[in-house]
Amino acid sequence: MTPGELRAFCLTFNGAVEDFPFGPETSVFKVEGKMFALSALDARPLTVNLKCDPEIALRLRAEHPAVVPGWHMNKRHWNTVSVAGLPARLVRELVEDSYDLVVAGLPKATRLRLDRP
Repeated sequence: MTPGELRAFCLTFNGAVEDFPFGPETSVFKVEGKMFALSALDARPLTVNLKCDPEIALRLRAEHPAVVPGWHMNKRHWNTVSVAGLPARLVRELVEDSYDLVVAGLPKATRLRLDRP
């Protein structure tokens, strides 16, 4: 997965926006003001911080050397994923799971609004 593909995929989710609160080199993808992905898209290797259920996060870290505790994040709830170290399909699943976790924490009215096409 290339940086452009990662950016484009993150922006396919309902209500997703790209923001730069930490400077122009760090893309932060948010839904309703809540972050679900963070990446320095120009960095090599390409990594992305993604929210994850704590139990699943531990399993992913044990199974995949490309998944480590979230850098500069709450290590219980965030993973840093080296994109080149995983199949693109798995990276997309992890991004989608992160988005879904963030949306699940939003108020019901907001979730319903995001579910509409």
